Amino acid sequence: MAPNSSVVVERSRVPVRRGRSRSSPRPWRSSGVPWLYLAPALVVLGGLLVYPVYQLGLISFFQYTQAQVSGGEPTTFEGFGNYSALFSDSQFWQVLVATVLFAGACVVSTLAVGCALAVLLTRVRAMPRLVLMLAALGAWATPAVTGSTVWLLLFDPDFGPVNRILGLGDHSWTYGRLSAFFLVLLEVVWCSFPFVMVTVYAGIRAVPSEVLEAAALDGASQWRIWRSILTPMLRPILTVVTIQSVIWDFKVFTQIYVMTNGGGIAGQNLVLNVYAYQQAFASSKYSLGSAIGVVMLLMLLAVTLVYLRLLRRQGEEL
Repeated sequence: MAPNSSVVVERSRVPVRRGRSRSSPRPWRSSGVPWLYLAPALVVLGGLLVYPVYQLGLISFFQYTQAQVSGGEPTTFEGFGNYSALFSDSQFWQVLVATVLFAGACVVSTLAVGCALAVLLTRVRAMPRLVLMLAALGAWATPAVTGSTVWLLLFDPDFGPVNRILGLGDHSWTYGRLSAFFLVLLEVVWCSFPFVMVTVYAGIRAVPSEVLEAAALDGASQWRIWRSILTPMLRPILTVVTIQSVIWDFKVFTQIYVMTNGGGIAGQNLVLNVYAYQQAFASSKYSLGSAIGVVMLLMLLAVTLVYLRLLRRQGEEL
């Protein structure tokens, strides 16, 4: 037997303590400790989001007009009476259809312009890229009221340069329903496309250049590269900008209110946000305006959940 074999045998007989290794997961990670770090943010979100939504839904179930606000009459529970009155109003359905069509056109136009300019940023040199980025960020940073006023001046029938360049004389863009919606759409796209452009551009820069070079060497056109390579790789980013655009464009208020003077002639350019404002504050029907707000919230949640579910069925990780 080797001289150190007895030592080895004795050491093997010593019981080994099986403690928790340093690499094993700690119990606090599966407990509620992470929620303690999130608690301050959750409290702020609860105060800024959950409570107002709760109050919005609560008011929609009561009769709440100027008489109740001033204390002249008691608040009475109406149940679904406000929703019943809302759904039986033909103007509500007309405004709803107009809102959906207008928001859809704004979303498609914003995504098209933003994605096209994002691809353009990858094709130009540093100085033109910087100029385009600064111009886009300037449009993004412009307040909605200021941007709407500037666009009204550009398309003014008497002093606007657009009518002079196009030779339209004193044509009023805000008089007709479709032309007024088109004018507002241009302003919405102008102040919304920078978010899409910057986000998609950042995603394109993260795509390996070897993939794009290989596609170009194989003879793929720019459109084919975008459709077959960039779009699948950028789908999570496109999901985010699409959902954000749907939410923003569906609840457009300032542009419609400023550019069409509160909803156009005889309310021909009303959208749901402006319609809710008119019912709540112009007509002092706060409960009916709250019901419109709840309907808008549920519709946006439904659209977002359906869109995310479709992406999950396609195997996308969000």
